[in-house]
Amino acid sequence: MSDTELEALFTAGRARRAEPSAALLARVMGDAMAEAEARGAPAPALVAAPRRRGGLAGLVAVLGGWPAMGGLVTAGMVGVWIGYAAPGGLDAVTAAMLGGGYDVSDMVPSLDAYLTEG
Repeated sequence: MSDTELEALFTAGRARRAEPSAALLARVMGDAMAEAEARGAPAPALVAAPRRRGGLAGLVAVLGGWPAMGGLVTAGMVGVWIGYAAPGGLDAVTAAMLGGGYDVSDMVPSLDAYLTEG
């Protein structure tokens, strides 16, 4: 389709404007007035009894509810998993960045230093 044919198509589309019928406009206006009257009436006030929350329920509410707790637990469990099953590729990264890697045994205290003579 060329630009002239496309422009003729757009011109024909702009020339013919669809106007809503009077019956449709009357129905829309009737629905709007009924909704306005329904919203204008005050809703009956519901008085909830005060609830006592336990410590855990209060903590969950402060942190953002159960959806936030789900994300917090997921992040915590991923941290525990990465800490327990340390990926082998991290040794290469620490060796490249720090000049030498540490082993897990370097972090664990041992009695070897106390047992040496002299």
